[in-house]
Amino acid sequence: MKMLSAIPIGKQSLRISPIESQTILRHTPMGGESTPYAVSADFCRIFENDMDGLYLLSFLLTAERALAEECFVRGLDDSTKSNRVFREWARSWARRKVIQNAIQLSRPRSMNNSTSSAGSDRTASQIAPGRAAIAAIVDLPAFERFVLVMSVLESYSDQECALLLGSTRRDVMAARTRALQQIAWSAELQHKPASIGPDEQERQDEAGSTSQPQAFSHPAA
Repeated sequence: MKMLSAIPIGKQSLRISPIESQTILRHTPMGGESTPYAVSADFCRIFENDMDGLYLLSFLLTAERALAEECFVRGLDDSTKSNRVFREWARSWARRKVIQNAIQLSRPRSMNNSTSSAGSDRTASQIAPGRAAIAAIVDLPAFERFVLVMSVLESYSDQECALLLGSTRRDVMAARTRALQQIAWSAELQHKPASIGPDEQERQDEAGSTSQPQAFSHPAA
């Protein structure tokens, strides 16, 4: 039986319990069955093969590992119970179920002026070094975070986002603007050199003034 991989996010990993593992692997396709619709086995394969991506989607939305794991398992359960979903749409449907469960668990609300709750500093600080983009998204307020992930990363329209989040297109557009501004600000801080005091600045200026003539002097022809 194929072993399920753990998904690292910082120092911890997503662990699938034996019961949840059996939920993924117990279904087998019906021999000779031909149907244009996805069956439970199709969704189980999707969640097994794209476990990393679906868990990351859950984590970016919920910003908490425990909620992300619950969101992942709920998404799997809801997907396997879905009826009359065309097989070619099964992967998108699985991601949609993850998003819907994340909304139910986190209940993001537009508070105007970006006063909705943000991802915890503790959670963001535990994300592995080199994953600054993930940390920046997790640090966003909940509503802005959901809007950014859904509209920018998942390519949902403003109308779809508004319907799923129980908000308005205007709130969605404003939240995306705030989210992108905060992401840009975070990226700028990542590349901003450390500030130095006036004494250190003076020493650097003196060193530069004495070394400049040597650097640009050339022997006479």
